[in-house]
Amino acid sequence: MKRQPHVVLGVTGSIAAYKAAELVRLMTGRGWEVSVILSANAARGVGAATFQSLSGRPVGQGMFDAPEQWEMAHLSFAERADVLLIAPCSANTLAKLAHGLADDLLSCAALATKAPVVIAPAMNANMWLHPATRANVTLLRSRGVVIVEVGEGELACGARGPGRLAEADRILAAVARALGQRTPGRARRRG
Repeated sequence: MKRQPHVVLGVTGSIAAYKAAELVRLMTGRGWEVSVILSANAARGVGAATFQSLSGRPVGQGMFDAPEQWEMAHLSFAERADVLLIAPCSANTLAKLAHGLADDLLSCAALATKAPVVIAPAMNANMWLHPATRANVTLLRSRGVVIVEVGEGELACGARGPGRLAEADRILAAVARALGQRTPGRARRRG
């Protein structure tokens, strides 16, 4: 029996975090298994119960939460991922990933995974256009990370410009492409 793809979705502290719930609904609707890692800042805007209800799986939040199994939490998420999707990805998380920092469950899982990584950033236009962010995007792309381009329009702060989270169909298309690139015959993981 062919197993369903497993997407680990990291949700960060962008104002667009609420849109991640719709991504979970759409991915599970495609038959994909979804596990969610919620950053501390994201949890301030959208509760874990929302993601647990939509995914049917426990939500990872803290580095020292009790693991679902005998494995360390960040390693279990890293190992089960056929794709690691981070949507929305804040400027802070983007910078941490670019520089290999691992100080929370999501950044540790990202550093430990061998799965393709897809990032859908969302932030203020000035943050998106800042040279440091542009350099981080370039660095991540050079390592094979897929960056789903931000949308342009009215932002949560009232300004207009680039920085909106890409539309769900564009994000899902990038994940589907990444799933097509996964290594055939990967061993079934727990979870």
